Amino acid sequence: MSRTHRPLEGAAAEARASLSEEDAARFDRLAGAVLDSPGAVLGPALRAALPGTAGIRWLAAAGLPPTARASALTAEQWLSLFAAASESAGAPRSGGPNGGRSGRPSAHGHAPGAKAAPRWF
Repeated sequence: MSRTHRPLEGAAAEARASLSEEDAARFDRLAGAVLDSPGAVLGPALRAALPGTAGIRWLAAAGLPPTARASALTAEQWLSLFAAASESAGAPRSGGPNGGRSGRPSAHGHAPGAKAAPRWF
């Protein structure tokens, strides 16, 4: 079941209009996630919408505090955010799709390949 998103307005709609159809669909998902977050405060919304620290790094690069509102973004900032989100989503992870891990986590409580210290006492 998919949620219906409200139509974009203002700067977000202006930014979306400059994108291709494929990018516009991805932009809709990003803008919907950011605008539909409680309070539409950017810090928590970007932490939830983007992987890792990409959202916080974008806020710092844009010179915005984490408490800034999504409704205050300009069209240029929306496009910059979309570019950052696209880069972080397509960035390769080390070691493959699982971040270098394969199978289930270690059954013996240590990192893969690690062994417990011997108990001689």
